[in-house]
Amino acid sequence: MSLPVFLVDELPAGGHTVLGGAEGRHAATVRRLRVGEELLLSNGSGGMARCTVAESTAGRKRDELLLLIAQRWSVPPPSPRVVVVQALAKGDRGELAVELATEAGADEIVPWRASRCVVRWDDGPRGEKALGRWRDTAREAAKQSRRAWIPSVTEPASTAEIAARISGGAAAMVLDASAEIRVTDADLPAAGDLLVVVGPEGGIAPDELDTLAGAGAQVVRLGPTVLRTSTAAAVTLGALGALTARWR
Repeated sequence: MSLPVFLVDELPAGGHTVLGGAEGRHAATVRRLRVGEELLLSNGSGGMARCTVAESTAGRKRDELLLLIAQRWSVPPPSPRVVVVQALAKGDRGELAVELATEAGADEIVPWRASRCVVRWDDGPRGEKALGRWRDTAREAAKQSRRAWIPSVTEPASTAEIAARISGGAAAMVLDASAEIRVTDADLPAAGDLLVVVGPEGGIAPDELDTLAGAGAQVVRLGPTVLRTSTAAAVTLGALGALTARWR
């Protein structure tokens, strides 16, 4: 059974540490970890530490654990680095897309304000709240899947901004069910940023598709079926894991 992962801002430098706050509360009162049990600490940026619970009521607080550090190591980021450009989706489908993409290994997630998106994130509090949900989803999905790296979730971007990122990246692919090129035949980089653009439920508008392709993106299809916007990125990441060195 794999060990549970708890996130910290920085890995402890000494031989012991106290896990407190929300993570300590979850470990002590939800997971009910006891003396002698093991867990993993992660800083979300590749740093990991294997720990043993030494005291379950550190500092006489019910939501803290005193941990002994047994081992530290660093996990290098995968290469190429996959940036998922995810169109905004209605309901909880956007958060589901973030959850699945994070579990599948996305290194960065960019919310995309595509023209056919039904959902519109305002620049005010409502937009900030929606972005916060995406970021919380990525954080929790990274913990659940025992990832050493938490994908960053950027501010929402326009089509022009996505095109600029495509021009500056190593490669990019736009998913389109009607494309002639299959993802298995696409030109994939060995390193650098590989952007994967996932459109909204209604598909990518022709003018946006032309803009992204003009910036250098390959328009590709995954297979004979049409996937929803919430699952397309995760399936693509699985294919890229096998087609590149990301899983090696």
